[in-house]
Amino acid sequence: MIINSQIFEAHLKCATKCYLKSLGETGTGNAYAEWLQAQNETYRRDGVKRLTMEAEPDRCVTNPSELKNIKTATWRLAIDFVAQVQSLESMIHAVERVPPEGRGKPGQYIPVRYVFNNKASKSDKLLLAFDAVVLSKAVGRKVNFGKIVHGDKQAALRVKVNSFESAVQKIIDKIVKLISAGSSPDLMLNKHCAECEFQQQCRKKAIEKDELSLLARMTDKERKKFHDKGIFTITQLSYTFRPRRRPRRIKDKHEKYHHALKALAIREKKIHVVGTPELRIEGTPVYLDVEGLPDIGFYYLIGVRFKKNDEDCQYSLWADIEADEKKIWSEFLDLLATVENPVLICYGNYEKIFIKEMCERYAVPENESTLTNVIESPLNVLSIIYGQIYFPVFSNGLKEIAGYFGYTWTDASATGVQAIVWRQKWADGTGLVQKKNLIGYNTEDCEALQLVTEKLLEMQKNNIKKTDSDNTEVIDITNMKREHLYGFKRNTFFFPELDVINKAAYWDYQREKVYLKSNRQVKLAAMRKPYPTISLRLNKQVQAQPPLGCSKCKSTKISRYDSYQRTIVDLKFTSSGVKRWIVQYKCCRWECHNCGAFFSPPQQNCSKSRLGLGIIAYAVYHNIGLKLPLGNIAESLQKLFSLQVNTYQIKTMAAEYYAATYKRLLMKLRSGLMIHADETKIDLKNKAGFVWVFANMEEVAYVFSETREGSMLQDYLADFKGVLVSDFYAAYDGINCPQQKCLIHLLRDLNDELLKNPYDEEFKRLVKGFSTLVQPMIATVDRFGLKSHYLKKHIVCVHRFYRELFKMKLSSELALKCKKRFEKNRNGLFTFLEHDNVPWNNNNAEHAVKAFALLRHGIKGITSEKGLKDYLILLSISETCKYKGLDFLDFLRSGEKDIDVFAQKKIKRHIRTIL
Repeated sequence: MIINSQIFEAHLKCATKCYLKSLGETGTGNAYAEWLQAQNETYRRDGVKRLTMEAEPDRCVTNPSELKNIKTATWRLAIDFVAQVQSLESMIHAVERVPPEGRGKPGQYIPVRYVFNNKASKSDKLLLAFDAVVLSKAVGRKVNFGKIVHGDKQAALRVKVNSFESAVQKIIDKIVKLISAGSSPDLMLNKHCAECEFQQQCRKKAIEKDELSLLARMTDKERKKFHDKGIFTITQLSYTFRPRRRPRRIKDKHEKYHHALKALAIREKKIHVVGTPELRIEGTPVYLDVEGLPDIGFYYLIGVRFKKNDEDCQYSLWADIEADEKKIWSEFLDLLATVENPVLICYGNYEKIFIKEMCERYAVPENESTLTNVIESPLNVLSIIYGQIYFPVFSNGLKEIAGYFGYTWTDASATGVQAIVWRQKWADGTGLVQKKNLIGYNTEDCEALQLVTEKLLEMQKNNIKKTDSDNTEVIDITNMKREHLYGFKRNTFFFPELDVINKAAYWDYQREKVYLKSNRQVKLAAMRKPYPTISLRLNKQVQAQPPLGCSKCKSTKISRYDSYQRTIVDLKFTSSGVKRWIVQYKCCRWECHNCGAFFSPPQQNCSKSRLGLGIIAYAVYHNIGLKLPLGNIAESLQKLFSLQVNTYQIKTMAAEYYAATYKRLLMKLRSGLMIHADETKIDLKNKAGFVWVFANMEEVAYVFSETREGSMLQDYLADFKGVLVSDFYAAYDGINCPQQKCLIHLLRDLNDELLKNPYDEEFKRLVKGFSTLVQPMIATVDRFGLKSHYLKKHIVCVHRFYRELFKMKLSSELALKCKKRFEKNRNGLFTFLEHDNVPWNNNNAEHAVKAFALLRHGIKGITSEKGLKDYLILLSISETCKYKGLDFLDFLRSGEKDIDVFAQKKIKRHIRTIL
């Protein structure tokens, strides 16, 4: 199989087109594709003719491929040069031969390609590079440069083709693999389909197969992700949509686009609405549609439509030549001035770009300055639809949406690219009726835009989307039932009789209504109480000692005013276990005869809570230390100790008690020499948020934030001057302090890309060089620890690595991306070489995140923001005790609030035990 220029060009547009071209198939035709091919051929012939006239007749040849020894040829210009080598063939428009500058030096060959468009695209450059590759192999000489002659002015673009050589070779390898496979590739519609001769047959197949590529907004990368998940059709994709609550923190942000919801709308043939799209038109709507030639930036037709005296008025402003563009712009402004309080309405950004360019070229006349605000703020209807209103059509194009509402165009084949053909034929004088077709097409676009706008206003006015019945055409997704794939849920039955039968099979129903009537044991079990009430026996009574004097004036003239009792429910820890411990305190209030004050002695246990320190320590340790749910802890206290307590209240009390401890941890972290930072997401009852982790070698603190924005970091780390160890999240870059990026994150990312792209040699060489650089550093750390005295020697290697990196000439997209990442993070990758005790990874913070993740599993979605903050206070203390090598339960039982003081007491107690 010969790979020629046509097959190579086809693969640049679409793999399916390349495969069909290789089989010699012809499509059903496309007017734009045929016209473009004819224009390119005419442009090539004219260009070659001019080039031939300028060359010396005896030095110009046509198709010199038959010459026996092309290296010794004397020609300077070759026309229609057919270069062929092995399985590659290219018909080069022209080849310029530059003779050698001296003896022993090779001559140069410069391929020339003619392109009709005024702007040379990347595909044109790749085609020229393909010509250069084939030519280079044919003549046995390296071809470094080529030339593209393009546009109305025959501009010559000099292209360094050797920089595209690797890209061309990759494309050739893909074509060889595609053709040798012997089967058609996966069908994927793309933007090129509008100008492809195989458009109709490919679209027909795509509709039959229900291909994902029918969804116009879906990129190749997104499609591949769905394929990896086993989703290949629109119908399959539609079943993956799950309505989600929109967090309040992003309430004002534009809704992102959901491909699954678009698929659901197509499957159910109903409009689906996200959020509350608002279309506000305060004035007279003026519908605008513009036709132009993007290649030269010339606008030749302005369509304007508005109502006047309850009648639709349509105006079509036509420009024969580019010099008339200013005239139709002035006519448009004059027409706009006749409308009372006009509001410009367009569909897409093309008209907005038109207005911006017209204002830059011709400005707004001074007498029309009142229209400045009108023309500078047109209303884009597509921006209202995008991401918020999902119509049951494959794209958000005006033609498809207006077609859904029943509008039809006179010429069904009329499109934007077809309009370009009509205009060029009219300009050439070969199509006299084309002007009428263009004006009609433009008028119908304005009518369609008016229809779509009025339908949207009708939807908004009638507020149809509030209902979610089967008969409505518009569905608000907030009214859709949120289903959980793996949760327990009741089945929905088609017939009510089936539902009645199903309910009779539930465990509770049968225990309480069926088995109860026929089984005596079940009846007795239902009568038994799970936890019988028992009276709590006192273990100890404590009589408060009388005070020596008044607590205010210190007078000894005092007398007992009244007495009261308080019973404290507690747990007592012994060397062999835990037991219930009930203590009754008999307390008195005293009256001072000197100052008249009433007071209680400070040594009395007069706490308002009836819970002791031991039971609080037990509940907090099981909840935070062992990650048990509070409900299970309450049940264990009831079962084991016959104590009915509110464990949620215990958690709140403990958080208030240790609030000062938590603040002290935050202050110590900020004033330290190093902080590890990381963040993770948490779902609360009515919103989502983020939990940030700040840690060093001994302390850990968790902080809640409603968003992931860097403002919280700026507030917390404003005065921090140590080294910040973090991942590559951009918010950390805003902190003004030395930073160390986690190399483990980087290495894992690089390894993942290597596994996905095992044949990218440039990327492999780059990653290999980086791993060779880092490995000796890790060996030094393992031998001497994190000491800059031993690590500084590697700084020279870092500088050498970056010098070599700067010199590398890379063409692989992945390698270029990796190089850019290395250069961007240069100041943060090797900070640990210059500081003592700064690790090269973010392990401390990640370990703390894992601890929170275990706790989050039990509280996710069922706790409030206040409840979460209480959890974070206690978890911070628990993890800090772990980092310091202290027992969390012992700290809770001690009643101490300062962890460092508690640690010192433990050391002194240990020393006394040894002595």
